[in-house]
Amino acid sequence: MASIRLEQLRKAYPDGTVAVRELDLEIADGELLVLVGPSGCGKSTVLRLVAGLETPSRGRVFLGEADVTRRPPQERDLAMVFQSYALYPHMSVAENLGFGLRMRGVARPERTRRVAEVAALLGLEALLERRPAQLSGGQRQRVALGRAIAREPQAFLLDEPLSNLDARLRTETRTELARLRRRLRATMLYVTHDQEEAMTLGDRIAVMRDGRVQQIARPLEVYGRPSNAFVAQLVGSPAMNLIPCRLVQSGASPRLEGAGLRIDVAVASGARAGAPTSELWLGVRPHDVDLVASGSGDAEGRIDVVEAFGSGHLMHVELPDEGGARVLRVEVAADRPIEVNERVAVRLRRDRLHVFDAATGERVEGIRATPGSV
Repeated sequence: MASIRLEQLRKAYPDGTVAVRELDLEIADGELLVLVGPSGCGKSTVLRLVAGLETPSRGRVFLGEADVTRRPPQERDLAMVFQSYALYPHMSVAENLGFGLRMRGVARPERTRRVAEVAALLGLEALLERRPAQLSGGQRQRVALGRAIAREPQAFLLDEPLSNLDARLRTETRTELARLRRRLRATMLYVTHDQEEAMTLGDRIAVMRDGRVQQIARPLEVYGRPSNAFVAQLVGSPAMNLIPCRLVQSGASPRLEGAGLRIDVAVASGARAGAPTSELWLGVRPHDVDLVASGSGDAEGRIDVVEAFGSGHLMHVELPDEGGARVLRVEVAADRPIEVNERVAVRLRRDRLHVFDAATGERVEGIRATPGSV
């Protein structure tokens, strides 16, 4: 296996569209890095640039220590797994598994050995004589993975490989892929729009937006300390609440105010300096909001919508705000009795709050809720 390094990579198209903007990225030997982001953010273009299917407008691509920027795909020793499986319908599973080896001139005995090893690794031994049309979606995806594994490439590139599967099968296949990756110790660049896949599979995840990486870190770090409001809302389900508020520094007790909330805070020296009031977003995840007795919370509001998801409920609580009601999503246990139009009091967990600049969306350091504030 080998590392992958991208240096100041840029891809602009003749119509002026810029898909990737001066991207610096390094994937260590044996690491699984996930590129995650919404459609059109540039993640699949990055994968195609690494594979050699697109030519960068500027920048370089390294595989190990070798500069492969101008090498054609067949000279990069990379294996790709696509969303559409790309299996040959007229070939058996065994023939599909060994196709890449045959095209590279690998001798038949060696091909047979590798196909048998991969089939055993992926539990495909009983399916070797079947055609793709006789397989389930999960089995086809395993064959597509097996064909890539049989080649023993320097790195794997996976482009939305689970998106065609139903929810249950996607979860099962994701678990199989995580287990397989640990056994292979392979270098993998994995592209997905599914933040749950990114969180569960990646050693690190890189969140992309408009051709740029917004944050790259281990999954729990991205979830626990998002670098900006975009990352905060993309990573995590249900999405983080973002509440418009102001930092009011009146005397020795600064506080955040907005949507009926008043949160006492400690402000580090230099944080938000120079403005008596600053427009901010207060971020809190739905499971970090508690229902409390009336009169003992941060705010009170009316339950407008209740979404049931089996293990719990997601309530949409309308809080009073200057411009009208502001919705706060709150996650509660399934056995908690709740009714639409019920009035409830909410309290935000002080150690789980995030503050972002409303103008830039960037995380604000140096503003911390004080534990005893109500």
